[in-house]
Amino acid sequence: MSGKKRKKISIGVEDFKELIEKDGYFVDKTLMIRDLLESNTKVTLFTRPRRFGKTLNQFMIRRFVEDERTEQGEKIDNGALFDGLAICSCGKEILSQQQKYPVIFLSLKSAKQVNYKLAYTELKKRISEEFKRHIYVADSGVLPEDEERRFIEIASLVDEDTLYPDSIGFLSRCLFKYHGQNVMILIDEYDVPLENAYFQGFYDDMIGFIRALFESALKTNPYLEKGIITGCLRISRESIFTGLNNLEVNSVLSPYFSDAFGFNTEEVRKMLEYYSLSDKYPELKQWYDGYLFGKEEIYNPWSILNYVKNGLADPDAFPKPYWSNTSSNSIIREMIEDADEETKRDLEVLMDGGSIEKSVHEDITYGDIHESKDNLWNFLFFTGYLKAGNKRMEGENLCLELSIPNREIKSIYRQSILTWFEKTMKTTDRSPLIRALEEGDCERAAELISEQLMRTISYYDYAENYYHGFLTGLLSGTGRYLVESNRESGTGRPDIVLKEMKFMGKAMVLELKVADTFRDMEECCREALQQIASQNYARPLEDDGYRPVLKYAVCFFKKGCMIRKAE
Repeated sequence: MSGKKRKKISIGVEDFKELIEKDGYFVDKTLMIRDLLESNTKVTLFTRPRRFGKTLNQFMIRRFVEDERTEQGEKIDNGALFDGLAICSCGKEILSQQQKYPVIFLSLKSAKQVNYKLAYTELKKRISEEFKRHIYVADSGVLPEDEERRFIEIASLVDEDTLYPDSIGFLSRCLFKYHGQNVMILIDEYDVPLENAYFQGFYDDMIGFIRALFESALKTNPYLEKGIITGCLRISRESIFTGLNNLEVNSVLSPYFSDAFGFNTEEVRKMLEYYSLSDKYPELKQWYDGYLFGKEEIYNPWSILNYVKNGLADPDAFPKPYWSNTSSNSIIREMIEDADEETKRDLEVLMDGGSIEKSVHEDITYGDIHESKDNLWNFLFFTGYLKAGNKRMEGENLCLELSIPNREIKSIYRQSILTWFEKTMKTTDRSPLIRALEEGDCERAAELISEQLMRTISYYDYAENYYHGFLTGLLSGTGRYLVESNRESGTGRPDIVLKEMKFMGKAMVLELKVADTFRDMEECCREALQQIASQNYARPLEDDGYRPVLKYAVCFFKKGCMIRKAE
């Protein structure tokens, strides 16, 4: 690509038209339009994790099929946007449907308010904006006087709640009268209002409105050509889709459209080659690969784009977790805080790179998340925090091996565990542990540390850095001691140093070891004490006037602790 201007990495650009016109790098997903047009399915629901390209794909579909008009009714030509893309080679039958249909495009992702009234008002605004986008219909004279008046009232956001529950069905009828064609209805992030309502406490109120809106648009609508809905979860028990027997659900388990959302391996490699970053592939794969949609290996597009953009600015930039879903992160935190022993063991297996087998069903609802632990695992799977491995049927239940997809997601779990641990420590009385160390009571101190280990959730496969962070957190913030970790001292670095916050106060040096077996713990303690002595870890503390300086070897094996004191 030397000497040639490269396309821009676009972050947060959701409109396909804007992306193309501003020369953004586009991973060609246009063949999904062909597949949708050729399908006999009336309404398709795509469920994928957040930030996997659902909104961009909805805009892409809209720009291809829509007979788009200005406010004055003049046709807008979007044909050139697709020049050179895969769909242009799909033949006359597909190309004849380009810019053929009126389109209703409704995004519900902004309905994230703190109460029902505000959220409902936000949804009315989005509906009103879509009516304004088609205001040429009201000005054309094709509508009867009463329908024209209602059209203008909704476009003007009249504060009359009865206008809105069946408004999408009404807009479909108006568009049909003008265009003489049935309508494509595209609804993006349909479950965001429900997710937000669940967390804010007005779930039942929101269900009623969404149900009415969808029934008029998708169930009792003779003017519907096709409906395409995107979201994170399939919501069905609340009867949002009651009686909608023409709905096809396409989830991460479905074999169809498996690479329509997210980037497959070939697309990632092609992007890296385009930007001369092919040598970054192993690192990128470790951090952001791991998803399996159908049978297709998929990468998180949001993270890939951010990683590539930062890599262009700084070839030495470290990978980091770009992707997050705030609500799902909250679910992880809640699960960790409320974890019983079985859930803790499952989390430790996952953090150790292992897998757990759980029954998976797609009819998960936000209201049911906390009814059982299985519902929590289902939620985390369908929102992208777990990936599927081997599968089997147990009676009528689908059972999947679930694991953490990649390092990016593992870091989110780890941070959630750390946040919970820090929060727990603030309410835990650790003075008995400090007192035991001050008094040289090694057995009591080890017992207290082991008790906390049993209560917490481990990560990093019991590696030394895990225990180091655990013990530092356990000893920090107790009020009387300053805790220093891996600071320069003597001729080396002791793992942890405690300094009493007064002149000529006590000090403690703690050297940590991790044993491979229980039988090795005593020997590890001897090695730690020898290291403290040979490296003169206590000397700088003594020179600063600390009296006495207590020296401890702390050895861990799984969830057990042994402590020995230097004489």
